[in-house]
Amino acid sequence: MLAITSDGRRGYTSNFGPGTVSVLDLEAKRLLAVIPVSATVQRITLSVDDRWVFTADQTEPQLAAIDTTTNGVKTSVRLPGIGYGMAPTPDGKWLVVAMPRINQAGVIDQATLKVVRTFVVPKEPQEVLIRPDGMAAYVSCDASRQVAVIDLKNWKVEKLIDAGPGADGIAWAGAN
Repeated sequence: MLAITSDGRRGYTSNFGPGTVSVLDLEAKRLLAVIPVSATVQRITLSVDDRWVFTADQTEPQLAAIDTTTNGVKTSVRLPGIGYGMAPTPDGKWLVVAMPRINQAGVIDQATLKVVRTFVVPKEPQEVLIRPDGMAAYVSCDASRQVAVIDLKNWKVEKLIDAGPGADGIAWAGAN
């Protein structure tokens, strides 16, 4: 629930209960702004170019798109269902979002801020992780205990990986 800009100077937190996003100056260690979004929000991510902060409204099927230059909600991205976790592709072109209530993942074109395709995935998709080469999205699906692998070149669910109970947060691990 924390996204940090690529230069490490700003942090953005998704505040579930109050439905806000806090903007933090990480160098000065102070709060810069609190942005009202909705009654409740969930998860947060930054666009690759740090232009947008996205958080999922939990009362309406939409993402709030916050402009980082003004620290205000610029627009809402309409979704087919309530969103949850999301992640941008490394090229900054797409944003993949999990929609747990409808068992889908959606792809948003970041140039137009519109959903351009959706995929059916196993029950309760939670979090999204994009492979560093941008060729696949991994979507954790809690109720099914699986991770769906979406091929972002051919636009299809490529395979399902058994992950066990509590398939929610996911991250890369490896040696440098």
